[in-house]
Amino acid sequence: MNKVLLTLVPAVWVVAMAVISVQNATPISLKFLTFESVELPFGVVLSFCAAAGMVMGGVAIALWQGRQPSKS
Repeated sequence: MNKVLLTLVPAVWVVAMAVISVQNATPISLKFLTFESVELPFGVVLSFCAAAGMVMGGVAIALWQGRQPSKS
């Protein structure tokens, strides 16, 4: 059951991202304070944000496990 969930959850997210990307194909630009990015399709921005979130989550898990004392 655990392996099914590990496969099903990312698959649902990928399908949802694909549907949202196809429905919103217009280019967007991100603005932060005085900085502005080049215009990219919404699907590309969404994919980069999802990938960055996965990387940061993996780093956070690795750091969290590294701080816990080992039980030996």
